[in-house]
Amino acid sequence: MATQSVSEGEILFQSGQPMDSLQLILSGTVKLLFPGGELLLEKGDVIGLLELDYDTRCFNYEAVTDTSYISYPYTKENSMNNLFASSEDLANLFALSMFKQICALLDHYEISKYACSNLYQYMTDSYNEYLELCTRYKVAPKALPDLENLAPLALEDDVEDWLSNYYFGMDKAISGKVPPFLSKNPAVLTGLITKASLDAEKTLSVCQMLSDYQSDTSFLLLNDSHLDFFDLYTSLLYKIGVESEDSTALSAAISKLLIQLESQNSIDKDLLAKRVAEYKEKLQHLEASDSTEEVATSEQDMASLTDSLDTILAYAGCDAETNTKFTKLISDYRKLIDKNNTDDKSRRLRGEITKLFYQIYKKAFFASLEDKKVPDVIMMFFLFGYMDENLAGMENAVYLRSLLRNIPSNPEQGVYTIYDWFHAIYDGKKEPSRNEFDSDYTAYIHEMKVTGKITEAKERALLNDKKEKVAFEIENMFPLVNKMTFGRITTFCPVFSEHNILKELSTSTVTADTVTNCLNSIRSEDFSAFCRETIYTNPSVGIGKEMVQVEILPDVILLPNVGVRGVMWQEIEGKKRTTPCRMMVSIFQMEDLETILTRLTGEFRWEMCRRIQGARWNDMSERSLTAEYCDYIQFYRKNRDLSPEAKDKLKSALQKAKNSYKEMFVRDYVSWIQYEGQGSPRLNKVARNILFAYCPFSAQIRQTLAANPLFREILERYNVKNVQKIHHLENIEQKLNNSRIPIPEELVRQRQFLES
Repeated sequence: MATQSVSEGEILFQSGQPMDSLQLILSGTVKLLFPGGELLLEKGDVIGLLELDYDTRCFNYEAVTDTSYISYPYTKENSMNNLFASSEDLANLFALSMFKQICALLDHYEISKYACSNLYQYMTDSYNEYLELCTRYKVAPKALPDLENLAPLALEDDVEDWLSNYYFGMDKAISGKVPPFLSKNPAVLTGLITKASLDAEKTLSVCQMLSDYQSDTSFLLLNDSHLDFFDLYTSLLYKIGVESEDSTALSAAISKLLIQLESQNSIDKDLLAKRVAEYKEKLQHLEASDSTEEVATSEQDMASLTDSLDTILAYAGCDAETNTKFTKLISDYRKLIDKNNTDDKSRRLRGEITKLFYQIYKKAFFASLEDKKVPDVIMMFFLFGYMDENLAGMENAVYLRSLLRNIPSNPEQGVYTIYDWFHAIYDGKKEPSRNEFDSDYTAYIHEMKVTGKITEAKERALLNDKKEKVAFEIENMFPLVNKMTFGRITTFCPVFSEHNILKELSTSTVTADTVTNCLNSIRSEDFSAFCRETIYTNPSVGIGKEMVQVEILPDVILLPNVGVRGVMWQEIEGKKRTTPCRMMVSIFQMEDLETILTRLTGEFRWEMCRRIQGARWNDMSERSLTAEYCDYIQFYRKNRDLSPEAKDKLKSALQKAKNSYKEMFVRDYVSWIQYEGQGSPRLNKVARNILFAYCPFSAQIRQTLAANPLFREILERYNVKNVQKIHHLENIEQKLNNSRIPIPEELVRQRQFLES
């Protein structure tokens, strides 16, 4: 057979190519790349032995040095019997290489598993040390949003304990030469190598899970959003001061953290270098600055914000008992060093504060309806949950008040503060949201009448009672969504507190413009994201029934908290499909806002499809986004269009999504918008086809992707269907033009939609 050669750095084979041959390396070194690691194959090794059970290659092979090799045809049906029968030397080489590769793979597995255990132990120890340092420095500790999800490694389907010893023993027993009874029995040797390949397949699947665990867990150490361990420690050092005599232990902990970050392969080294540079620059600035040069909050500012809690309670007009009790609760909460403590006492304290908070909020809101100019401190309470200058920190309190000069909402753009939203309901511009049992205000009142709790007359009165509608919203939607957008449910307290601020407020304030820009960015890729298909009829011009698209942008409501999540609360208002959906985000958003709104758009697409399809939302006899996606996830193991590697990834992803098909779709949708739309593939072939069919990219992106082989086939199918729709519309337009009838605006917009 002819010898083939590749130069250093060239790719020999890529994942996804047909698995139809095996390669014996004659000279040089080849790197086999798999999730979380790599193996080096040298002279005498065989490429492809770890993929014998696959139809396509699962790994990338790259030449480390100039390499030459011989290829041998391979199919599962033909096996290796004939090959081994023709050459005993070849049988020896294949067997030796197989045991070498699987032993190296098992070595990697053992090291990775140990590293996962060590990483978890380090992170738990490190966070406990952080809490101890906060206690020592009398500083309220911060809680990372994803810290609640930190858990030790748990593998449902691990590699058997005996497997490593078995293959290490076999490799040692062979000691460089296959025993004659094996080399002279091709069928036995073929069976041994095939069994080893199956064991390697399972080991690689577990290695994928270990790699994912390390990547997900180390994300808490360092990430783009600054919601990480590195920020916890460095911000604590900035707070106590670099020159503090007692900062030695903290500096040592930061040094240990930097060593840990350097050792993690899943950490982006460029990001680490950038964050370390920022840290050193900040230290130099702090060391160079003198405390007397710092800008102090003016006495006038401090005086006007002093005793904010008393001002708010007096404005709300609560009874003396409530005022005394709430003041005591806030005082106790203020004294907690660790306000995120989950012990029973702290949890009860936060629960009692939360219960009274919404009672005070409701009373204060109704009082404000009679007030032509609501005082600043009261507006800070309404918009931000602010109640106490000591809990908020005076510097933060001053910033909150400065925001009142340019309130970040704009109802005309569909962006409301929670106070704007309650006013819109009171003024009859909006209806109350559905409660946690999915009942709207009308259904809730009717149910009370049906169960005999109120009379028919009372029902009619309540349906037109503006205050009762607002009360329904404050008592049902507000408490639940406020907690959900905050993100750390077990430590939630609705009162604005400095310890929840994980990033600068000035950079995390959500405004109407930032929301609009983010939504426009999403729509520039997924142009049909917020479009609803409706029936258009106009008998007067001869149009009986045409399906047209109408775009309805969402209402975005800013909740008064410092949060990390978003909530897609309801896809329509009442039963009318051409009404805005309701998305809820924190007014101070610690995570990336565009990513959050992209997630919510994915949730909206899912829920809107379910609404339209009704009981048949997952029935493949009536194809839809939800039906096809559910079918894809439910039967992925039998799908021949998915490679074994893709199936392993799906299995792992499904576990992370807690077997939620909706969550799986939302994650794929985020990848679709943020990566696939930029020409960076992240999805498998099946998911890509479904997303393109129901969430197509805009014309500009489609044109860019036309050169990409991954999109060529689905683009051709899309273009054929789209041309047919445009042609149908052109025929209608031609008839109208012939009759000298102006083309209705609805058809003009539909034409623009099809050409988008």
